[in-house]
Amino acid sequence: MAVKVLVVDDSGFFRRRVSEILSADSNIQVVGTATNGKEAIDQALALKPDVITMDYEMPMMDGITAVRHIMQRCPTPVLMFSSLTHEGARVTLDALDAGAVDFLPKNFEDISRNPEKVKQLLCEKILSIARSNRRVSTYTAPPPVAAPAPTPAPSSVGSFSGNVPARPAPAPIPARAPAHAPTSPAPKRKAYKLVAIGTSTGGPVALQRVLTQLPANFPAPIVLVQHMPAAFTKAFAERLDKLCRISVKEAEDGDILRPGLALLAPGGKQMMIDGRGAVKILPGDERLNYKPCVDITFGSAAKSYGDKVLAVVLTGMGADGREGARLLKQGGSSIWAQDEASCVIYGMPMAIVKAELADAVYSLDDIGRHLVEACV
Repeated sequence: MAVKVLVVDDSGFFRRRVSEILSADSNIQVVGTATNGKEAIDQALALKPDVITMDYEMPMMDGITAVRHIMQRCPTPVLMFSSLTHEGARVTLDALDAGAVDFLPKNFEDISRNPEKVKQLLCEKILSIARSNRRVSTYTAPPPVAAPAPTPAPSSVGSFSGNVPARPAPAPIPARAPAHAPTSPAPKRKAYKLVAIGTSTGGPVALQRVLTQLPANFPAPIVLVQHMPAAFTKAFAERLDKLCRISVKEAEDGDILRPGLALLAPGGKQMMIDGRGAVKILPGDERLNYKPCVDITFGSAAKSYGDKVLAVVLTGMGADGREGARLLKQGGSSIWAQDEASCVIYGMPMAIVKAELADAVYSLDDIGRHLVEACV
């Protein structure tokens, strides 16, 4: 049965072009179009599509407001189109918080210059989102960023007492509907020198949920690899830094790992770690599908830190992270995977589990708590 798609955009050219690209795939059926957010809500209620593509800037009602209404009235997976700017990144992250599943850059030049590549990417995204196990009817959007009152860091972090300044506690993020019970027991405590987290589709919200559970004096350095365009990672790091008690920044060449700091790999490049705890940022290799690539960062961590790494693979499409996790496992490090029930796309964690590399499988809402329990 073909995947039913509703295309929403105020540009007649873009509506027609997206509709043509999708209709050329026999597995996809465009069941309707809309020119603004209000029409999108009406069409979503009437047509009950499997997936909605959504622009942000539209008359009468913008895309983020429309996503919020759709999630409340007829929850449907939404793929946002976004401009490749800092403001476009901020808006896209707001849309993901509102309940959108994933995003694609809105680039007219690419559509004209690389029509086959655009077609393949767009259709793959639509079909993967439609096949995903995530049921958006259970989605509860996190609240907007606020300036919460300071609270003391939890005492469960162990004996670490580094000179990391206290940061205000973030507002709590409501949990999604209950997922299946974790399949693994609570972790054993260990003096990890690094926590490395890799993710893709669904990752921005997943990382927010994990990192906001960590106290300011979290005892291990953290590196984050999120598949994201170059224009987006700085804005994403800034957002996480505002929400979290730990510090978060986009990684720069020469940055030094330290407890209570999470470094986010910059989009379009590769991030590696050396044995002295220094970060190396390298140009993105065109031969690699992912820039940044989880395998690259995990592999360098395996070489530099042996058995002292705790790696976590969260929701995402594909299998990036599996080979890097294999190297970490061979060195004696620990690997966790997010469970299927709480993933947006159970691709990357599934690759870890199927390769029998996972030491533990946890629900998304338990991962942050278990990180605090595991690291001493």
